[in-house]
Amino acid sequence: MLGELNDIQIKNILTSQVVGRLACTDGKKPYIVPTTFTYDGEFIYGQTNVGEKLRILRMNPEVCLETDIITDMRNWQSVLVFGKFEELKGGDEIKARDILFSRVYPLLTSSTIHHHEHETTGIVDDSNRVKYILYRIRIKKITGRFEKQ
Repeated sequence: MLGELNDIQIKNILTSQVVGRLACTDGKKPYIVPTTFTYDGEFIYGQTNVGEKLRILRMNPEVCLETDIITDMRNWQSVLVFGKFEELKGGDEIKARDILFSRVYPLLTSSTIHHHEHETTGIVDDSNRVKYILYRIRIKKITGRFEKQ
């Protein structure tokens, strides 16, 4: 059976997932990349560094984010978020980093890891996890579909 997700199902998927695909375009070619995100009930938050994606987002801020839960080819749920990219500065940037990191960082380490079994002897370098540009997607429209057998 194919169908449309209701608002509660859509919000449950957006709050339970942290990996999606961000689509944008410069008007000449489409561009889609995997991204880490979080949803706070109002905005989608993410981070990026300077590069092709940021160049395109600054040129054309209209975006689409897709995330899904796939059990198998006959059992899946998918959500599309259409919105506008907004680069954040100042207090909005700090708030976004707090929201994003409080949701994503706890998922980076398994709860079965015990310090006494996996002691580190050096300094952990988290610099590749922290990116310089924080952004949010101002949501214009959300849709969701599913298939269930």
